[in-house]
Amino acid sequence: MTWLLPLPVAIPLLTAAAVVAIDHVVPRRVENGCTILAAAAATAFSILIMLQAQHGTDLHWFGGWRPDGNVALGIDFVADPLGAALAALACGLTLLALVYSWTYMREAAGMFDVLMLCFCGAMAGFALTGDIFDMFVWFELMGIAAYALAGFKIDELGPLQGAVNFAITNTAGAYMVLLGIGLLYARTGALNLAQIGRVLARHQGDRLVIVALGLLVAGYMVKSAIVPFHAWLADAYAVAPVPVCVLYAGAMSELGLYAIARLYWTVFDAPFGGHAQGIRMLLVWLGVATALLGALMCFLQRHLKRMLAFATIAHVGIVLAAIGLLDERGLAGAASLVLSHGFLKGGLFLVCGLVLLQLKDVDELRLHGAGRRLRWSAGLWFAGAIGLAGVPYLGVFLGHAQLDDGATGIGIAWLQPLLMIAAGVSAGTLLRAGARVFLGWGPRVDPLLTEQPPEEPAEREAFVPLMLGVATVAIALGLVFGVFPGLQARTEHAADRFMDRSAYAARVLHGKREPIPPRAPYTVEPATGESIGYGIGAGVLALLTAAVGLWHRRLPDAVRTLAGRTLGPPVTAIKGAHSGIVGDYLLWIVFGASLISGVWAIVLR
Repeated sequence: MTWLLPLPVAIPLLTAAAVVAIDHVVPRRVENGCTILAAAAATAFSILIMLQAQHGTDLHWFGGWRPDGNVALGIDFVADPLGAALAALACGLTLLALVYSWTYMREAAGMFDVLMLCFCGAMAGFALTGDIFDMFVWFELMGIAAYALAGFKIDELGPLQGAVNFAITNTAGAYMVLLGIGLLYARTGALNLAQIGRVLARHQGDRLVIVALGLLVAGYMVKSAIVPFHAWLADAYAVAPVPVCVLYAGAMSELGLYAIARLYWTVFDAPFGGHAQGIRMLLVWLGVATALLGALMCFLQRHLKRMLAFATIAHVGIVLAAIGLLDERGLAGAASLVLSHGFLKGGLFLVCGLVLLQLKDVDELRLHGAGRRLRWSAGLWFAGAIGLAGVPYLGVFLGHAQLDDGATGIGIAWLQPLLMIAAGVSAGTLLRAGARVFLGWGPRVDPLLTEQPPEEPAEREAFVPLMLGVATVAIALGLVFGVFPGLQARTEHAADRFMDRSAYAARVLHGKREPIPPRAPYTVEPATGESIGYGIGAGVLALLTAAVGLWHRRLPDAVRTLAGRTLGPPVTAIKGAHSGIVGDYLLWIVFGASLISGVWAIVLR
């Protein structure tokens, strides 16, 4: 049923156009209902496509423009299991965000709904397209909606500044992507991913192709907020409406990483497969740096949304490291991490919205003990934080276990302890904030934490039970995905298919179907002792981080003095690098792109 593939894109975009047309004509509730139904339909069709993709890659050629030989002139949608699952995740999170927003975003709700549907359709189109220029188009449509949503509160300075920083930095990334596409087109005369990969497979990777690889990877790293391209993300997340942050943290950042994985295995694996070690180590080290820096900056925050933003940076670093292993287990681990993290982090942002609505603030110190009566929200916050720590068999544990197996298999067992530290510190920071806000633990003043301007809720009144229900569904899904029977086997099989460049090209260019895979058993496979140990270690580290964050003033004077002398200067420098000045961010983008291209120019010759 190849006709299914365009529906997750067409339904949201057509509904967005219809909502614009009927605005001011029909009641607001009718518009909201149409929007939610469109997101629900897109989610349902995405899930059907994902289930169908388990039995073979589906393909849709728009206008019937099928390839002639090895030449593809038309535009295609390709539904392999990982791409289809990412489209389903994006549509599902949009549905949850829109239901949550029904009473939370009543002011200018029509325009909000239109932008959210455009965002949804663009994300689904990006995950399904098989054309490199179409990837650029879909991401830019996504970006336009995202910039507008970040600055949705146009009467406040903070959202406008965050949206401008977001737009300028991501536009710089888009120019790099476009230049990389132009170089590949000059070398291959093709825009279809399968055709580009087939042409490059017949030639040694030259300097032009190396530059194209560097530009494309750097451009999509800007979109994903990988160090040193990351500083814009917290500015945008901290000021965007809470339902928008669900899509930012749960899907948008991961789409840039998906692009890197898709481009490497479909296009660049052919000319550079013999130099995989050089590509692997750069991606892994950038992932580790992103994870550790994101965790550190998360610990220094007191604004709950900004805290979650830096926790998201730490997470995308872990996912990049998993992809950077360039093996089946690592890619499967990345897929599992994205799935669990998307719902957990989305749910935590939804809890932030409830706190902002009911307590009129999201500052950890100003809210000291104010959330004692919000028992259900407190339970959701702590559950989400524990899930993000990756304790055995909850939340992101499965992804970490697969990542650990992949890293051990290729001889870099040192990777998982570093990522365990990043996961433990970021989760522990969330536990610290929850203990201070919902339990009243710790002091009311902490000069270590960075103060941010206060934020006003989107509405003064909303239907809290509905919002609580949506947040509960999101966090519950994020917690249990790791123990879904058969998920591990299915993600590993999907990763193996994703990495098979020859089979992908044969399917797209010649219509050849893969053999139907054997049905995977619906069982929960036991994790290795090392993975369980790392999960327990992350949980213990999270508790220690929370305790240190709450009661670090009780440490002996000698310990605090030594820590201040040792860590004070680098922490001050890191804080200064996150200046909020877009010119500084552009300088880091230039530096990062030069670093990536320069390293690969040396190691890939």
